[in-house]
Amino acid sequence: MSALPVTGREWHLVARPHGWPTADDFALRETAVPEVGEGQILVRNLHFSVDPYMRGRMNDVKSYVPPFRLDQPMDGGAVGEVIASRAESVAVGDHVLHGLGWREYAVLDAERAAKVDPSLAPLTAYLGVLGMPGLTAYAGLLEVASFKEGDAVFVSGAAGAVGSEVGQIARLKGASRVIGSAGSDEKVKLLVEEYGFDAAFNYKHGDDVTGQLRAAAPDGIDVYFDNVGGDHLEAAISALNVRGRIAVCGMISMYNATEPSPAPRNLAMVIGKRLRMQGLLVSDHADLQPKFVEEVSAWIRSGELKYRETEVIGVENGVEAFLGMLRGENTGKMIVSLEG
Repeated sequence: MSALPVTGREWHLVARPHGWPTADDFALRETAVPEVGEGQILVRNLHFSVDPYMRGRMNDVKSYVPPFRLDQPMDGGAVGEVIASRAESVAVGDHVLHGLGWREYAVLDAERAAKVDPSLAPLTAYLGVLGMPGLTAYAGLLEVASFKEGDAVFVSGAAGAVGSEVGQIARLKGASRVIGSAGSDEKVKLLVEEYGFDAAFNYKHGDDVTGQLRAAAPDGIDVYFDNVGGDHLEAAISALNVRGRIAVCGMISMYNATEPSPAPRNLAMVIGKRLRMQGLLVSDHADLQPKFVEEVSAWIRSGELKYRETEVIGVENGVEAFLGMLRGENTGKMIVSLEG
């Protein structure tokens, strides 16, 4: 048995960003690895997740999740191998999903980790298509947006980890039409040719978003899954049919803004159309986890549901991966792998 690590590197937030974060807001520091206490495990992280919601945690404001503390390690989803255990329920060599990412080694109570099976899917899948983003897509579409067969669905940020899964689930569940927006022609092509969207458009090109959505959905839409906010939300409100539903998952267009967004300017249309708009937190839908994993893993095995990942190698590149995700440089889930 090799000696256990004494130190490890971890990312700390050292300044609260104003607008877009920069590399100067973070520091990669080498710190002592804590001793493993009774009922705890030591995990060598193999992959960790960077996600849009983390930008909000960098602000010192009250929210649904506490802000990151300055000069303390950040956290987030991670998968790794257990290299020491003082818990009967977890053995050395097990692979686990847990919440102490952004670092090489994590010590945590065993009850805060979930075993995962690398023979069923690649470990990275448990951070994306079979993890928090996947459950967000599944619960947001089926429960929050009350999707039903025959609905026309519009997804913004559709080439990302959540959006791409929303569109595919809608298609597999019998949507009449699935439309997505993305930020490059390459991503638009991916949505149509690989993920099976009926139509997609590059919101950075051509007409405004409202015009492009109207062209892609001439008969309107019934469900809007919002990852972007701003002009996309305004366009969706215009396109939604009477009694349409909006699931608000994120508003990435506003996360780094220093001034309030003027859109949506047509919010009054919610009244006449009797629209329903509801926010979405995946933590409210943990009861769907078993059904979600069963159904989605079957679609993956059959090839009916496809997914992409963008992998950045090296803990030292964690912040650049996070910033690249905010800039939309990823296709599918952005993941940091600690080993090549």
